Amino acid sequence: MYMITIDRDKCEGCGDCVGSCAQELLAMDDDGKAEVVGDLTECLGCETCVELCEQQAVSLQEL
Repeated sequence: MYMITIDRDKCEGCGDCVGSCAQELLAMDDDGKAEVVGDLTECLGCETCVELCEQQAVSLQEL
């Protein structure tokens, strides 16, 4: 299982991480920032969301 964390102070709301998630675990919130919305047990640990975030706002940790 993996834990996805979004640093809201760093997130600029580009949505790249949201569009990259094959499991649709990320979405944009009402403030225009990325947030985790899905069941984290479905995370594949592919790190695509981490790699695409130019602001380094997304982190992934294996539990």
